[in-house]
Amino acid sequence: MFLYLLGLVVFYYLYRWVKELPRVSDKGSKYVYITGCDSGFGNLLARHLDKQGFRVIASCFTEKGEEDLKKSCSSNLTTTHLDVRSKDSIAKVAGMIKDKVGERGLWAVVNNAGVSVPSAPSDWLTIDDYKSMLDVNLNGVIAVTLSVLPLIKKARGRVVNVASVFGRISVTGGPYTISKYGVEAFNDSLRLNMEPFGVRVLCIEPGFFKTNVTDVGILTKNVKTVWEKMPQEIRDDYGPEYLQKSLAVISDKVAKISDGDLMKVVSCMEHAIAAVRPRTRYSPGWDAKLFWLPLSYMPSCVSDYIIGKEAIPIAKPRQ
Repeated sequence: MFLYLLGLVVFYYLYRWVKELPRVSDKGSKYVYITGCDSGFGNLLARHLDKQGFRVIASCFTEKGEEDLKKSCSSNLTTTHLDVRSKDSIAKVAGMIKDKVGERGLWAVVNNAGVSVPSAPSDWLTIDDYKSMLDVNLNGVIAVTLSVLPLIKKARGRVVNVASVFGRISVTGGPYTISKYGVEAFNDSLRLNMEPFGVRVLCIEPGFFKTNVTDVGILTKNVKTVWEKMPQEIRDDYGPEYLQKSLAVISDKVAKISDGDLMKVVSCMEHAIAAVRPRTRYSPGWDAKLFWLPLSYMPSCVSDYIIGKEAIPIAKPRQ
């Protein structure tokens, strides 16, 4: 019986591997619009797709990001400035893309731009902290997608949304997981809406990888900044040692579990863009596949217990 089940599993994965091998043709005429190309996944994806022959439109927040990409890519790649928080910036880039792609339409948009700070326990933050991240991680995704959706429908193309495994389970307070849950919901609703038009909507749900989102320096500075501006009453609730313990978790655990092989994520992005039969969801990273996703399917009492066992104790616990 065991060998029979093992044979079925092997056959399934072999069948899926063969099924997913074919790639779309005529890459040289297909335009791909990527946000957040200054560094990390977006930067690596832009260079990877450029080498494969796609016509990449790489948007960056900084001039340095644009300049670095121009130096490392072919003349087929176009860079542009984009601030996903600005309606005018989004509209300007969408207009440029419309002029460039013409009647062929836009093959794919990859919503990759995102931030991870400010992040902290919920009662450390203000509503403005929530708004600042949601404007990038969620509202920016929606605004960019809607700005080019008619062009994607014309090409019967793809929308690729970069969420996170923390769009499936929330392990900390603050706006980050909220924004990623929102991306998941937008992705699912858009996928259903666009199916009759032949548009594929795909979701990338990475685990921990070494990018700006998990950068120890950025996260450490964030925690210190939020702690220093908190009311003393809240600091007393958590205790004077809580800050140092939080910083130790960032420098030790986050740094250790973050995977440095960004191609694991970029390969999923490339497959979502270039495969004839892409998957609906991709979960790159062994931590995502073997821990976070299984944890997300457990009863809340079980997942709460497991997460709580690893939580930093507070100074004034419930009596």
